[in-house]
Amino acid sequence: MSIENLYKGFEVELFTGSVNSHIGVSSAIEEKFSNFVKEPDNRNVEYITTPEKDYKAIYEKLLTPRRNLRKWLNKRDLTIIPSSTLCFKHNSQFQRSDINNVYHQFIEDNYGISIATSSVHINIGIDNLDKLFAAIRLARCEAALFLSISASSPFLNNQITNNHSQRWMQFPKTPNDVPFFIDHENYINWIEENIANGKMQNIRHFWSSIRPNGPKRPLVLDRLELRVCDFVSDINLLIGITALLELRILSLFEDLESLDPLVSSNFSIYELAKICDQNEIKAAKNSLNAELIHWKDGKKVICREWIKNLLSDLSTTAEKLNMTDLLNPIYRVLEEGNQSIKWLRQHERGFSIEEIMKNAIDDMIKNEKESI
Repeated sequence: MSIENLYKGFEVELFTGSVNSHIGVSSAIEEKFSNFVKEPDNRNVEYITTPEKDYKAIYEKLLTPRRNLRKWLNKRDLTIIPSSTLCFKHNSQFQRSDINNVYHQFIEDNYGISIATSSVHINIGIDNLDKLFAAIRLARCEAALFLSISASSPFLNNQITNNHSQRWMQFPKTPNDVPFFIDHENYINWIEENIANGKMQNIRHFWSSIRPNGPKRPLVLDRLELRVCDFVSDINLLIGITALLELRILSLFEDLESLDPLVSSNFSIYELAKICDQNEIKAAKNSLNAELIHWKDGKKVICREWIKNLLSDLSTTAEKLNMTDLLNPIYRVLEEGNQSIKWLRQHERGFSIEEIMKNAIDDMIKNEKESI
């Protein structure tokens, strides 16, 4: 890989259960595996990968923890459920993974099981602060595209939701209004203000489609964290999404004047924040078929076409960095539909949600075995 590539790391949330129910074992998983951590609701668990530049190494780091967890789950007649919401009929009561955790108590009291979702957070290493905040601005303007590619949550409680990403529709974005950060100082002041006024409980309580990340937030930052994506069971597709994000950031660094929304959009940063929030909701409802507003000039564009245009714009950079093949899974999504679209088609043909998820679980296991 080229030296120009950036470091990439992942936080992958999973649901555990049987082929027709959600069963929480995250506390036991955390005790067994050092690279897994429990989420507030016990039906969720998360693993984190260390940063890598090379995509082959990334593939193994994404696959190996999942494979090891599956062996442990198999002994208990359990599996990984590849939905980003509690898709099966379930108890609406919050299932605490840590009854002594004060922050978890706050989450249960204020949000309940609306936060019981699974997703993939993609972290891209950027150590230059000016470039980092420019990348955050651009990625927020195009977050709806990444959500649309990854959408995998059309079901909730054994019902169709009429949303392609029910996860993003129900997840309590916090605080409600997130500005476009002009620079690091602007971000620090905003964080401190929102913690002081109680809109955020702590630095972790910033739940947006994208945010700065680093070893000592808000003061020490070294990466962009894209948080908008649903859980992606196909690791090749997840790598494709990551490659698309990385290529977009690299192209930004080559042409800040044309691609930083702070200087190249027809809209003010206040208008941009509203447009991006609206685009994310539209993408959560209709994903690839959503009519979005382009951040640059305000023109309406179908999400699928925007992604096609973006892939075309990035083709030269992808070829230069030998990353063209990594993007192939995204082209397939544009042709065949994302996971939600495929599942909804199966439902229209008469398959029950349990049957659809059973097949999805089998496909996930098959793909893991083929990767050995």
